[in-house]
Amino acid sequence: MLPIRFLCLLTGVLFLQSCTLLAQKIGVYQVPVNPNASTEAQELLKLLYDYSGSYLLSGQHNYIGDASKHSEETEAITGVYPVVWGSDFGFADSTNAKDAVYHRHALVAEVKKRFEAGNIITLMWHACRPTDEEPCTWKGSVQNDLSEDEWNDLVRPGTRTYQNWANQVDEIAVYLKQLELAGIPVLWRPYHEMNGDWFWWGQKPGEKGYRQLWKNLYHRLTDYHQLTNLIWVWNANATLPRENMAYDLYYPGNDYVDVLATDIYGGNYKKLDHDQLLKLGKGKPIAMGEVGAFPSAEVFEDQPYWVWFMAWSNSNYHRNSEEKVQEMYRLGRVLGLKEFKEIEKEGNSPKPGR
Repeated sequence: MLPIRFLCLLTGVLFLQSCTLLAQKIGVYQVPVNPNASTEAQELLKLLYDYSGSYLLSGQHNYIGDASKHSEETEAITGVYPVVWGSDFGFADSTNAKDAVYHRHALVAEVKKRFEAGNIITLMWHACRPTDEEPCTWKGSVQNDLSEDEWNDLVRPGTRTYQNWANQVDEIAVYLKQLELAGIPVLWRPYHEMNGDWFWWGQKPGEKGYRQLWKNLYHRLTDYHQLTNLIWVWNANATLPRENMAYDLYYPGNDYVDVLATDIYGGNYKKLDHDQLLKLGKGKPIAMGEVGAFPSAEVFEDQPYWVWFMAWSNSNYHRNSEEKVQEMYRLGRVLGLKEFKEIEKEGNSPKPGR
């Protein structure tokens, strides 16, 4: 398969406009938003561009307290270990062991193990409110709200709330730095589903809303902590018939985002979401950050540019039958870890240029 730029040259200038649109839709490689991104991070992002439109990388989330339990369950059902291995930095105390913050050292060890096995790593963070201390509770903090004054203090440096937030970020940065030192790039998708109203960071549109929180986080981790191993994944929720869920209300701009993703539950697989993310990111890779009930094969025929999907922890049992999980992993464009490693080992990336 020839690169798009060569096909365009061969077909001549009459097709220049069509080729330009095609290149934008498929995605011409854009360097990471962090100009100092590590070689490993650059290679991971390039890989996502290569696979987009050709293959769908399988993925599975695991609670921080469960190590690789759910990825192993998927393998037991399908005979296939997922490519993308996901987890969370947690928020809870020992009364909620699967989400407990005391597993963070074990999380780093498990990430190293999975990276050594060939997995792509994605990490998220169900953060406590910056007005609370860690550990915290789900309903009392993570799914609680901030007042308008508290939010304004949060996004304004120099306030107590901002400093509390910075202290939270600094705690997470310690573990991200350990992964950086181990040469492990991370698909980093913090403060997800921001266009919904169920987390303290949600439903805060506008320049001084979520966009500012994202930018503050980017600068804290990139400039202050000088982390170079993060690929920044902006992860919304699939749009619902509710107010203020449009993606652009919360998007911080292409200077702060490497990959655009959305979470899809309840079978809400709309082509509109796929197309809007492509347009918003101007050709950056797009992904299904979390999924519940698996989609049909027809979804991927109609929405070809999703580059990975990640089933949420126990979705295999609560939202999908074993037969449905097996059917998903049998789809021709879905790659498991063994197939993915074989492609990479042989240098047969689906698109030229890597």
